[in-house]
Amino acid sequence: MSLGQQLAPHLPFLRRYGRALTGSQSHGDKYVRATLEAIVAAPAEFPRDVDPRLGLYRTFQAIWASTNFEDDADDGFGDDQESIARARLSRMTPLSRQALLLTAMEGFTPEDTAYLIEVEPAEVESLVADALSEIENQTRARVLIIEDEPIIAMDVETIVRDLGHEVTGVAVTRDEAVALAMQDRPGLVLADIQLADDSSGIDAVKDILAEFQVPVIFITAFPERLLTGERPEPTFLITKPFQRSTVKAAISQALFFDQSTAPVE
Repeated sequence: MSLGQQLAPHLPFLRRYGRALTGSQSHGDKYVRATLEAIVAAPAEFPRDVDPRLGLYRTFQAIWASTNFEDDADDGFGDDQESIARARLSRMTPLSRQALLLTAMEGFTPEDTAYLIEVEPAEVESLVADALSEIENQTRARVLIIEDEPIIAMDVETIVRDLGHEVTGVAVTRDEAVALAMQDRPGLVLADIQLADDSSGIDAVKDILAEFQVPVIFITAFPERLLTGERPEPTFLITKPFQRSTVKAAISQALFFDQSTAPVE
């Protein structure tokens, strides 16, 4: 099997990581593209002593550390979001955010995460704890949950409340979601894809975003269906079945770039 064939299954999830790290589909995809270009240009330098997925993310990390695409965004990630990110980043260590996303969202072990961000394994747990603590202190929001499975909805609601956020409502259909959003505008939406009446959480979100802008996190058992490389795609995506830490990480990252929770200078 060629290197390209080995890496292909991991690219949708690398795009997910890049987008969550930057808060932007455009920026995240540019880092992924630069990563692939670097691999093609120098295949002999690709790490061969580790799992291909680990080598792919390690190459991405090297590109992330050495390249800056912040000035040429093309998807609306403009001055406002950039200033929010800079204000938050000035209050925390970037390595902490990377450790959080790599472990909680991408599922790497602390040992693999240590390899990716080039720290000692013992440091990873501390970095993750620091990231969660700092982001939670900075971000508070009112959250709308769109989820038709009662047990999952209750679990997500508990996670949201444990993080110190307020739940504005739980919707099980597209129409109900839109009505709740119009009645009490949330600062964050957590949306399942398939809803109770066979309506779509994606359509519900489109209806909501047509009225006002709000960060959205999608939840799905089939993330590869949404991470196709075609636009539009979600910046924040949780895979079912999920870990509580994954939901916490996604919420923290979505609010990291949100104007309503921007830190006061």
